[in-house]
Amino acid sequence: MKTLLLVDIQNDFLPTGALPVPEGDMIIPLVNRLQEKFDLIVATQDWHPADHESFAVHHGKKPGEMILLHGIEQILWPVHCLQNEPGAELAVGLETDRIERVIQKGTNPKVDSYSGFFDNDHQRDTGLAAYLKEKEVKELFVVGLALDYCVKFTALDARQCGFNTSLIVDGTRGVNMAVNDSVNAVKEMAAAGVHIIQSLEILSSK
Repeated sequence: MKTLLLVDIQNDFLPTGALPVPEGDMIIPLVNRLQEKFDLIVATQDWHPADHESFAVHHGKKPGEMILLHGIEQILWPVHCLQNEPGAELAVGLETDRIERVIQKGTNPKVDSYSGFFDNDHQRDTGLAAYLKEKEVKELFVVGLALDYCVKFTALDARQCGFNTSLIVDGTRGVNMAVNDSVNAVKEMAAAGVHIIQSLEILSSK
């Protein structure tokens, strides 16, 4: 079954959100069109408790600073995607009627979760892989926000979990804390066996 995975297309990652991804809103019309070409649509949703330790405010530091958090390197973020708050909702304008499952991540306050499959320490499984295997998914196509963090780690873990994984690169945007983060992310995914494609390859197919 050919499946489209929408990674963290949420209000707080749009340009007006708490953790804005430049041009993040520009992918939404494309993602809506892409959904028509897939048998199964699944989404991930950043879903943080207010006391999440990846938030800079809890450490007296600024977003973008790096700390060691319970033995794992952690970049600090502004408060974003709080559970049950408007910023955590799937983005305004995103068509959600065909989404069959929303996988929430980042719920453990002590560890971040960039990937839709695992927390960053790989100790907690979100259940996404099991769900996709239950649905007999073989091909997984990934879009969403942000390219250089949650999209990248989701795609890398998808490959590790055995899925034939493609990144629809024009269906993503990066936050680019450093200038070349998105470029390097795409290179890293390609090196790991993720297919890098353009949306036209999907939209032009019958």
